[in-house]
Amino acid sequence: MPESDVNRQAEQLVNEQGGFPKQQQEPPGLTGEMEPKPDHGEQTYKGSGRMQGLRALITGGDSGIGRAVAIAFAREGADVAISYLEEEQSDAEETQRWIIDAGRKAVLLPGDLRDEATCRQVGERAVQELGGLDVLVNNAGYQMARTSTLEDITTEQLDRVFKTNIYAMFWLTQAVVPHLTKGASIVNCASIQAYDPSPSLLDYASTKAAIVNFTVNLAGQLGEKGIRVNAVAPGPIWTPLQPATQPEEKIEKFGGDTPLGRAGQPAEVAPAFVFLASPSDASYVSGTVLGVTGGKPVF
Repeated sequence: MPESDVNRQAEQLVNEQGGFPKQQQEPPGLTGEMEPKPDHGEQTYKGSGRMQGLRALITGGDSGIGRAVAIAFAREGADVAISYLEEEQSDAEETQRWIIDAGRKAVLLPGDLRDEATCRQVGERAVQELGGLDVLVNNAGYQMARTSTLEDITTEQLDRVFKTNIYAMFWLTQAVVPHLTKGASIVNCASIQAYDPSPSLLDYASTKAAIVNFTVNLAGQLGEKGIRVNAVAPGPIWTPLQPATQPEEKIEKFGGDTPLGRAGQPAEVAPAFVFLASPSDASYVSGTVLGVTGGKPVF
């Protein structure tokens, strides 16, 4: 599908205010309950062999950006393992079908990454079942924007956000790095929130700023081993996390404040991950953050 058609399809999924119909789910949210359904590149992404024979682990790979990245990686020639919460099994199985449809191996790894032992098991199982690992995508994330003040953030919420976004990234990366060799790469999922934080996402934005710092520091540590570390910073992207964590009135205007005037689709973020993970296209790219924000600055 020509790029102009892809853009038109994305624009047709939003309303005149740049947002979406009012809707809400309980976390973590499911793709099947969203209206309209996100575009993960199922009908639009065309691979060109840029990751042929590679093996990748994607956290949060069941839906949203993670699903789009899984589909893109598979169509670029990679075998893919995805981790996800057990309650997201239906979404994970749908992602699995798309990976298999691309002719690649798909490994499902359910489990809550807020638990250190689970993180390390996910890493080890991915290595075992894929026969090694070349790419780690730390994509799993959690936010809650239904409360807006410092006083509203409970210890339980803070713990969930930081363990999902930061602790899990540390633990899983620690588990995987010993299995990575020269030419391998790590791609973390940061956010525009690291640069332009929303007051209602104080805890989440803090973790995303930390991910940027983690990315740059780890790139410095692993460079001598020939392992590249980068991050993608998405702007407002239409994923299950939005109706599961945002007030309904914000959903109606979601993404409308970007220069492009709309939210992005997961399929529009996945190519950034492909570029950074590609050992040929991004062979000299490490310690950088690539923004996919609809025009909002990432610096």
